[in-house]
Amino acid sequence: MKISDFIGAREEKIKGLLKDIKKRDKDINAFLTLLENPEIPEGPYSGVPIAIKDNITTEGIRTTCGSKILENFIPPYNATVIEKLRKAGFVVIGKTNMDEFAMGSTTENSAFFPTKNPRDTERVPGGSSGGSAAAVAAGMVPVALGSDTGGSIRQPAALTGVFGFKPTYGVVSRYGLVAYASSLDQIGPLATTVEDIATVMDVISGKDEKDSTTSDVKLNFRGFKDIEISGRNAVIVKEMMEYEGLDSEVAKSFEEFVKTLEKMGVSVRRVSLPTIKYSIATYYIVAPAEVSSNLARFDGIRYGLRVSGENLKELYLKTRNAGFGEEVKRRILLGTFTLSAAYYDAYFEKAQKVRRKISEEMYEVLEDNDYMISPTSPIVAPKIGEKTDPLSLYLMDFYTIPANLAGIPAINIPFGEVRGLPVGMQIMGGRFSDASVLALAWKVEKAMG
Repeated sequence: MKISDFIGAREEKIKGLLKDIKKRDKDINAFLTLLENPEIPEGPYSGVPIAIKDNITTEGIRTTCGSKILENFIPPYNATVIEKLRKAGFVVIGKTNMDEFAMGSTTENSAFFPTKNPRDTERVPGGSSGGSAAAVAAGMVPVALGSDTGGSIRQPAALTGVFGFKPTYGVVSRYGLVAYASSLDQIGPLATTVEDIATVMDVISGKDEKDSTTSDVKLNFRGFKDIEISGRNAVIVKEMMEYEGLDSEVAKSFEEFVKTLEKMGVSVRRVSLPTIKYSIATYYIVAPAEVSSNLARFDGIRYGLRVSGENLKELYLKTRNAGFGEEVKRRILLGTFTLSAAYYDAYFEKAQKVRRKISEEMYEVLEDNDYMISPTSPIVAPKIGEKTDPLSLYLMDFYTIPANLAGIPAINIPFGEVRGLPVGMQIMGGRFSDASVLALAWKVEKAMG
């Protein structure tokens, strides 16, 4: 299913699609909200259906963030990306399931139900954008939006066998994205082709006065096919490939990926980035600290769930205890601890220094080289309920977290199968090299047929 299949589609075709989704989603649980009569705006992509991760605000349409605390919240405004999609004619048909407040790697942390992997419904689709990935992989929609804080677009894309793109930080507005970790979050698309990824990026990217972190740099996403790949170079980070959690068969697939690039005229060499092995530890100090701050607004007073108490403190405690799930509570506690006066210097400040060091090492390598490559996920999709230990789930993000820490673009490319399950390969590039990253991904897509 592609964008081109729906351009110019009218009400009858959209209603037929929705009827089909209702029937098929009973086995997948990709959607939290499906619209009965979605508006079909006019524009160059009028009639093209798109699914939206449920942490992106949609005016008049329920936005839950996969959490009980926002179960009945209906935003009074659209996120900037939604406004841009509507002006281009895209039809928002529904909101997709996700790990609560985007905290998770399997979409089992949703407060409502787990999403299943369309490739094997006994397995997870990855997370936290698992609903968006599953909707695209199951052929329910040609494209969907997700958010990526530590790999939450790319990792579910890898586990379900679709393309998933995290742009350079600041290329897409975060206005209307319910914040998880503001210095890491970025909205991006999932699709079955690189061309459709580029189409959506062309629509949603650009400076936004409502988001001061957006960049003035203008990128030509539509021109990615004109970028020459032959003669470019890519690096493999030695420390990444020494990761003990890497499945041996995924490692073999990566070797085939390297050979594919070399046949296309891309030279590949190995480099050492000594601090990159601290990415997970750094991320799980920085991100929860921002969570502790960002989720303080969910207090039962202004919006969302309210559980009454005898006084204000009791209202806060009861509301947050009833509204937040275990993983969200865990990360709030971790963040509050590392930001406390007694531990700020020992943990948070030190993590910020390590983050800067990791970023500088990556920038330096990408000044002299065009791409950095790795597997996207160290394993194929685990079974539902198989990964219950929080630490084992955190380790699934080993390959994706560095791109968020450094704010660079990265894409997942479906690359064959291991034991009948999809495997994904990751291409990262320097800041604002988004179109070049898409160009290489497109060449690989063509090579893979």
